[in-house]
Amino acid sequence: MRVLRVMAAGGVGYALGATPSATLVASRVGNGHDLTAQGTGNPGAMNASHVLGKRWGAVGMAADVSKATTAGRVGSALAGDLGAHVASSTAVIGHCYPPRRPGGKGVSASLGQVIATFPVYLPIDVAVAVATSALPWFRQRTRVATTIASATWVGCGFLWWKRKLPNPGGVTPTVALPIAAAVSSVVIAMRFRAEAEQVAAYEETT
Repeated sequence: MRVLRVMAAGGVGYALGATPSATLVASRVGNGHDLTAQGTGNPGAMNASHVLGKRWGAVGMAADVSKATTAGRVGSALAGDLGAHVASSTAVIGHCYPPRRPGGKGVSASLGQVIATFPVYLPIDVAVAVATSALPWFRQRTRVATTIASATWVGCGFLWWKRKLPNPGGVTPTVALPIAAAVSSVVIAMRFRAEAEQVAAYEETT
């Protein structure tokens, strides 16, 4: 029964993550915007900000974050802490690799995963990402910032598990915490790698 509950949590997480939130925002804005054919060509919140403007990009980002956060909450209700990890990670996977269409890069969805499972880490995550992305000598600063933030996420998850540190509002730190962070981080890294040439081409024209 527990296995079935965990599987159900994963299915719910994937379905929520695969919802094309930024594409829905673009269709709401109108004017024939197609995120897959404009900007970097990625149907995620970051490209929505490039194509639609920062306000609509923020709406898309909020939707992406909420997908994984909601998945984590539902997963927790279905199968406890493990369900929260599985559901929020599969939400990131669903966002990056939805069926039959291109996916986003998963950065905003991973933020939702942090909120659902590891909220004490959230200020660290934001601080690392902002500080790294502000460094002027990196090409593709977003990719570098995301890579460093992902490594920090996994490392802090490991630390919280080994030291049994408090995680108010989140799950009890176990080995599943760094494992779930690592799974999502690998998926995000794969998406960034797959679109590296497109992003580089776009940055050269802006």
